[in-house]
Amino acid sequence: MTEETCTSFPVLGEPAPDFAADSTHGPIKLSDFKGKWVVLFSHPADFTPVCTTEFMAFSAIYDDLVALNVQLVGLSVDSVSAHLAWVRAIKEKMGINVPFPIIADLTMSVAKKYGMIQPGQSSTAAVRAVFFIDDKGILRAMIYYPLQNGRFMPEIIRLVKALQTTDKYKVSTPANWQPGDKVVVAAPKTTAEMEKRAGEGYECKDWYLCYKSI
Repeated sequence: MTEETCTSFPVLGEPAPDFAADSTHGPIKLSDFKGKWVVLFSHPADFTPVCTTEFMAFSAIYDDLVALNVQLVGLSVDSVSAHLAWVRAIKEKMGINVPFPIIADLTMSVAKKYGMIQPGQSSTAAVRAVFFIDDKGILRAMIYYPLQNGRFMPEIIRLVKALQTTDKYKVSTPANWQPGDKVVVAAPKTTAEMEKRAGEGYECKDWYLCYKSI
């Protein structure tokens, strides 16, 4: 594999790869958004059916993300002019305003940094990837979807809230957690901690699995 075609993959818990790129809102860098969370997502191509439904859906949750201190950023390997024409068409035909920037990644430089090019799906289009980057620039979560299947927007909102809850309260969230549900307390690491756990007022199913409300 040559350097030009090499695709790298970001690592959870490490700084998200910075980039400088042209977008529908002008030149942007990931580092511009320090202090905000970032949801960076890629789509295969402009003027395609599934991507159009996704852009309408992402636009619908934009205000919810803003309320969570999240900057939403889209990306594909199309040009700025193609993005602008598509955004205009979505507004004219669907009545939806796309309020977030869309990166034009014609050279695939950003896509390759983030592992968005998956040869098993396509060597010329990005898959449907989503990256959750915290307000310190650390990559906290990522989800990859194939070209044919659109994303579920409530899960994107839920995961942002789960990550922010983990940071704020130093807890974990269990399977199917929703805001307002009980969270999971870290398991004891010593016999003394295990003995103490019984009197700490948690809802415990076993010595290692305890819940609490926040």
